[in-house]
Amino acid sequence: MLTYYGLFALQHRGQESAGIASSNGDGSAFVRHAEMGLVSQAIKETHLRQLTGNRAIGHVRYSTTGGCELKNAQPLMVDCARGQIAIGHNGNLVNAHILRSELEARGSIFQTTVDSEIILHLLAQPSEGSNVLAALRRIAGAFSLVMMTEEEIIGVRDPHGFRPLVLGTLEGAYILSSETCAFDLVGAKFIREIEPGEVVIIDKNGVLRSEFPFNKARPSFCVFEYVYFARPDSIMGNINVARVRTEMGRQLARETGVAADLVVPVPDSGIYAAMGFAEQLGIPYSQAFVRNHYIGRTFLQPSQLIRDFNVRVKLNLIRELVEGKRVVVVDDSIVRGTTALARVKHLQDAGASEVHVRVSCPPHKHSCHYGIDFPDPKKLLANQYTPGEIAGYLGATTVGYLSLEGMVKATQQAMGSLCMACFNNDYPVPIPPGANKESMERPRHGLAPDESHQPELFAKLK
Repeated sequence: MLTYYGLFALQHRGQESAGIASSNGDGSAFVRHAEMGLVSQAIKETHLRQLTGNRAIGHVRYSTTGGCELKNAQPLMVDCARGQIAIGHNGNLVNAHILRSELEARGSIFQTTVDSEIILHLLAQPSEGSNVLAALRRIAGAFSLVMMTEEEIIGVRDPHGFRPLVLGTLEGAYILSSETCAFDLVGAKFIREIEPGEVVIIDKNGVLRSEFPFNKARPSFCVFEYVYFARPDSIMGNINVARVRTEMGRQLARETGVAADLVVPVPDSGIYAAMGFAEQLGIPYSQAFVRNHYIGRTFLQPSQLIRDFNVRVKLNLIRELVEGKRVVVVDDSIVRGTTALARVKHLQDAGASEVHVRVSCPPHKHSCHYGIDFPDPKKLLANQYTPGEIAGYLGATTVGYLSLEGMVKATQQAMGSLCMACFNNDYPVPIPPGANKESMERPRHGLAPDESHQPELFAKLK
């Protein structure tokens, strides 16, 4: 039940599927249930009654490799020579295509199209060594893992620490989670973050030990966790995410301040940046956009049809707040521009005299290979066009982005400790030819440009 509630707190990290695997730890068969949809849709009371045991791992999925289908739902589970193993994975393996070809040549039969299954096959191969750590040394890229064996619960964070993983305790038992907000929901105490390159092993007696089996690497925590992905009430890098976003807004105001009558956020991820922007310039702040909370995050939706519908119904505007006013609308990012285009038009239709778009991160110009599904650079708006040209496309009075230096300053982290490859093309782990080929070939999750807008875009920018 605790795992179930924890997944509710992490629902923002994935909305395609949800699953739990549980065990009594006595050698009996693992129990697993996974379905498509949100946690409340995928896991019902009848399923929880079947998920018995004294240990469990859970997962909510946001796919960056592999299709949006039930066979790819996690946790994945296998029964092999080493016994039963269940695994949940956050991140992308950049050498997945290489390892999969090698394993298939050696007789492995894959049941899914996700890179996470490769880890299970490596664990099941006797030639990979006598323990889990030997198998883990073969994978490269971004991976925060929770694994359950018949004897242990294991947490793993890759040597660069791309994706988050934290350790807590509740009533004498250890808990692992992607974010601290899950601990708050279940009443657990946050102990610390799992270090980059660390493996924590919790045995059947509840005793925890820590190992560092990987070669030391440059810390490269994903800065987009601060910008958008994480929940604002979580702690990352020993700082509250909402505090970081507020400071990003203040820094954005220092760099791109403009005379205006009102600052309006795009809920929910733009709220704290907008508050900081308004406070810095002394401009009134108002939540003129009202969010429909029964609509999920459009960023994470697998279908273009669903994304377009969500853009229309996710937010509604209180017209009287913006009519006749110079408005600054603050959002966390502009990737393909469809949502921003709709917001600007909405404000203009409501009578705003000026619409200034401000973005609390730098322009997205490059692909992500480490767990956020930014596609082919040619499909990223800022990769192809200048801020002035983007303003023309959106119909905005001006467009302004936060600088790379300003973003890093707001996080209070060292410049060299963050992965910013999607902004600066500096990839901490080299990308082998053919890596993430599938995700580069077809659009997913709203991050490829809306084809219906392309003729208008090119007509305006030529």
